[in-house]
Amino acid sequence: MLDIQNISFSYTENPVIKNISFTIEKGQNISIIGESGCGKSTLLKLIYGLYDLDEGQIFYGDKPVLGPKFNLIPGMPYMKYLAQDFDLSPYETVAENVGKFLSNGFANMKKLRVQELLEMVEMEQFANVKTKFLSGGQQQRVALIRVLALEPEVILLDEPFSQIDAFRKNALRRNLFRYLKQKQITCIIATHDSTDALSFADQAIVMRNGEVVIKDDPNRIYENPQTKYVASLFGEVNEIPTHLLLSYEDENHKTLVYPHQFKMVSESKLLVKIRKTYFRGSHYLIEAVYKRQLIFFESEIDLPLEQEVFLALNYL
Repeated sequence: MLDIQNISFSYTENPVIKNISFTIEKGQNISIIGESGCGKSTLLKLIYGLYDLDEGQIFYGDKPVLGPKFNLIPGMPYMKYLAQDFDLSPYETVAENVGKFLSNGFANMKKLRVQELLEMVEMEQFANVKTKFLSGGQQQRVALIRVLALEPEVILLDEPFSQIDAFRKNALRRNLFRYLKQKQITCIIATHDSTDALSFADQAIVMRNGEVVIKDDPNRIYENPQTKYVASLFGEVNEIPTHLLLSYEDENHKTLVYPHQFKMVSESKLLVKIRKTYFRGSHYLIEAVYKRQLIFFESEIDLPLEQEVFLALNYL
């Protein structure tokens, strides 16, 4: 449905997006993940038509996505884009902002639609409050449902939960992505949060330095990361000489290990010394050292500093 063909783009002389290609089917949720400055936000803006491409083409079905050279008002009518700055009208109420692009010809239907959207993000009690009086997280929720008001065919979200409280974020994500699936709205979300990629995405795209590193099922990307960079997007990761973990003769070969993949054992080749512990609620994240290399692993109990423990892979 959405076809990105060999696109490149630069703000100045240095390219920000480099020869990117991929396709997205109708109704899919795609997460774009990568370090800051890798080109995630720029890619969303190009897909929406806010910039003109240096090279390549973007098609939605058989319709080309064109930039400001071709459109008096940049952006495609069947898409909606939520930027990180929200772009709300501060002196209008929450309800007025949400219903801004809805027709006034059917006042009752408009009111019901606004009410439905406000309930989805638990903001109905703020309907008559001007947005300038809202917190950053509340404004972000209003901006999110405003781009949904007209039920676009494609929605582009740039860090849509970055300012929302953790206790509210999980329920909001579930409600949002359930709604998008029900309506078969294609969603592309640029995010730093691995939960968005692992829990809700049909496919994940990993970007680095303006290029697509990999596009695949999130489970496969997480379980079999190609590089330490890819694995590190999901949290702490260790790069361990394989001969310390397995019967492997090449001392230069290394294995990527997430903290939860380690277990403490009575004896192994990997002896580490505890440097610091971090309480994570259900477990402790332990920071240890092996020959000046930091090693992270998980433990159900707190461990004394300077204690030495043996580690091994917990799936062997």
